[in-house]
Amino acid sequence: MSTAGVILAGGLARRMGGGDKTLLEVAGRPLLAHVIDRLRPQVAEIAINANGDAARFDGFGLPVIPDTVEGFAGPLAGVLAGMRWAAARGHGHIVSAAGDTPFFPADLAARLAAALDDANPIAMAATTDPQRGLSEHPTFALWPVALADDLEQAITVGDLRKVIVWTSRHGFARVLFDDAAYPFFNINTPEDLAEAARLAAGQETHI
Repeated sequence: MSTAGVILAGGLARRMGGGDKTLLEVAGRPLLAHVIDRLRPQVAEIAINANGDAARFDGFGLPVIPDTVEGFAGPLAGVLAGMRWAAARGHGHIVSAAGDTPFFPADLAARLAAALDDANPIAMAATTDPQRGLSEHPTFALWPVALADDLEQAITVGDLRKVIVWTSRHGFARVLFDDAAYPFFNINTPEDLAEAARLAAGQETHI
């Protein structure tokens, strides 16, 4: 079964002053455009997960899927919405990507898929740091749509919000991306946005 891509664009952007962080520009283009360009070659089709007025994303030509559970339940709600949308379109998995992370690896989906096995039906991106050790990146993962009902139960009945807690119940493979420069650099502050512009200007040599 094929894999669809879901861009998680539902963050509240509090540290950026609110609003749609994914519509801020880097190198003359919205962050979301950079993310779409990275993800499009890796998957069969893409949807944007976001709540509110979908018309603000009309210029990207992609379906916009809101959370299917009430309240701001975080990334897991976006993953669940993506699972439901993808399953209805005949896909077996989704790859999730954060809408504020423009330089993620161009081989993300392939490397996550290669890590799946019977004990680990989910694969998640990770990196290592000399000071912090292993860091998981829960918004960059490969998810089987067959787990949608279980995830919905965990969110709505169990009030679960932490991605790692749920993935640990089912088993997940950590896939290291230490060979890529700045693979999961995400934008949370105006300073991060300025840094992303600098990195984008030297993308051929730095990213």
